[in-house]
Amino acid sequence: MPQPASTPEPSSSVPGAVHRLVDGPGGRIHLLEQGTGPLVLMIHGFPETSYSWRHQLPAVAAAGFRAVAVDVRGYGRSSAPDDVDAYRLTALVGDNVGVVHALGEETATVVGHDWGSPVAANSALLRPDMFTAAAMLSVPYAPWNPMRPTEGFARIGGSEEFYVSYFQEPGRAEAEIDPDVRGWLAGFYSALSADTMPPPDGASPFFVPSGARMRDRFPRGPLPSWLTEADLDVYSAEFARTGLTGGLNRYRNVDRDWGDLAVWDGARLTRPSLFIGGALDSSTTWMADAIAAYPRTLPGLVSSHILEGCGHWIQQERATEVNDLLTGWLHTVHA
Repeated sequence: MPQPASTPEPSSSVPGAVHRLVDGPGGRIHLLEQGTGPLVLMIHGFPETSYSWRHQLPAVAAAGFRAVAVDVRGYGRSSAPDDVDAYRLTALVGDNVGVVHALGEETATVVGHDWGSPVAANSALLRPDMFTAAAMLSVPYAPWNPMRPTEGFARIGGSEEFYVSYFQEPGRAEAEIDPDVRGWLAGFYSALSADTMPPPDGASPFFVPSGARMRDRFPRGPLPSWLTEADLDVYSAEFARTGLTGGLNRYRNVDRDWGDLAVWDGARLTRPSLFIGGALDSSTTWMADAIAAYPRTLPGLVSSHILEGCGHWIQQERATEVNDLLTGWLHTVHA
């Protein structure tokens, strides 16, 4: 089988990792690859890229695995289709299938963070023959339920607008992001980081008053301890080049996902799984019921961990701890 094409290393180079471009159902997929052994496919969230796995790639490779982190479609150097509905969950699962085939493999363990978590979970749910285990970071697994997502998000907001609702209209969020991509990213990362997030009794950036912008409530001050100026340069350079529409289009497909996955109503994820969340992460608190339901919804769960004092960017905030939990789990499911 022909090998995926190697590409010149960009400014976001991760030492020891090889950059490749492979063909997927939606166009090209850019990925970082390091190590040999069973394939471990890592899926980032919003607003990130394959660079967010820079601490995990060498650790997973050193543990005896072929570690691969992709740029999800719409991000980095992967293709960015114009149609909003090209970013539905089933399409991203299809991209994962395409990557596994392009790498000459038959199976993979899939690991996802943030939006990558439901992409990973649904990869194992829809294609358990290929994705034989799934790790979910920050966003818990929750089976399909009868409430249309946009209706549920509208209820969460109350008198203010929940950020997922704010993201629904194409161009609206882009209008506040594009004039200062670096500043917007710094504020968004800070708002969900343990050492820079607003106090619990403060105004949340993830609820937007009428006529306001998300960034109006972003923290102002030093960067989170996990994010260096150089790291922020990498992210901001990528998104200044591509824009954030591809990532925002993931939010704009929640109702399409709901329709696509209705046949999986209440489905349990039976493949071996792992969950790691941050105790200070709003995803963990908003979805506490989903975590409590794991004995029923994740019968293959190997272990679940809530890291005290940790925010949302878990594999970057607490890289060593996440690496230990992740590689220990990988050795368990590949024993």
